[in-house]
Amino acid sequence: MAPQLLSSSNFKSLFDSVDTFLFDCDGVIWKGDTLIDGVSHTLDLLRSKGKNVVFVTNNSMKSRRQYAEKFRSLGLASVTQEEIFSSSFAAAMYLKVNNFPKDKKVYVIGGEGVLEELQIAGFTGLGGPEDNEKRAQWKSNSVFEHDKGVGAVVVGLDPNINYYKLQYGTLCVRENPGCLFIATNRDAVGHMTDLQEWPGAGCMVSAMCGSTDREPIVVGKPSTFMMDFLLQKFGTETSRMCMVGDRLDTDILFGQNAGCKTLLVLSGVTSESNLLDKGNKIEPDYYTSTVSDIIKLM
Repeated sequence: MAPQLLSSSNFKSLFDSVDTFLFDCDGVIWKGDTLIDGVSHTLDLLRSKGKNVVFVTNNSMKSRRQYAEKFRSLGLASVTQEEIFSSSFAAAMYLKVNNFPKDKKVYVIGGEGVLEELQIAGFTGLGGPEDNEKRAQWKSNSVFEHDKGVGAVVVGLDPNINYYKLQYGTLCVRENPGCLFIATNRDAVGHMTDLQEWPGAGCMVSAMCGSTDREPIVVGKPSTFMMDFLLQKFGTETSRMCMVGDRLDTDILFGQNAGCKTLLVLSGVTSESNLLDKGNKIEPDYYTSTVSDIIKLM
């Protein structure tokens, strides 16, 4: 069925059939450090109507605690850490639910968010921003040393990715027996600033795929791994959830894979022409310009 433009004629049907709205963040709630117009009012209105509001982001740069601080800094003080599900959290939870040995270490190509979530989960993380300025050098008769105790490599968004990190992660995956290769997500681009899209974690993950000849375990959207935690937290059937996002291949596909209703907003990386292109195979149930259209339709 072709996606429907959200309108006064179909909005009530969607709204009444949903108990929990799942929102992506970049390109939906904010762009960079700029809140998208009307978001605060929309969230307040949904809460006042008894709806659960949850945030599911693939951006692994921050931990849930750090994301709660960002929401507060943008004037969304009502958002709690328990309502935030980030791919940094998902990476740590994947290791936890799969009984990753506590004596093994985790090498991180990514930001502080992943390291903080690993620490909270009881794991030892290496790398991350600490390796930003390190350089790998080709020297005759010398070997690049890496920790043989690393049992997993987690790759996420890293604006400071370098050759040292790639070599360290590659050696761990290729030479440490049973070492896991985990990707927080594979987004090609994202709205890291308000005016432009920037390369996403997908390009960092692809570099590691090339050097290791391995495909990663993806824990962020469109993988439904995080859905287990959402169901446990809110006790809502997925058929009573609506995923609201700006990306077809992550947000909307995540919602479809989990059995949720889906709403695409055109305030981020996907344009209407992208959506309606004959070559596009991922179609949301509904689409609209921006989150604040919900206010107008109510």
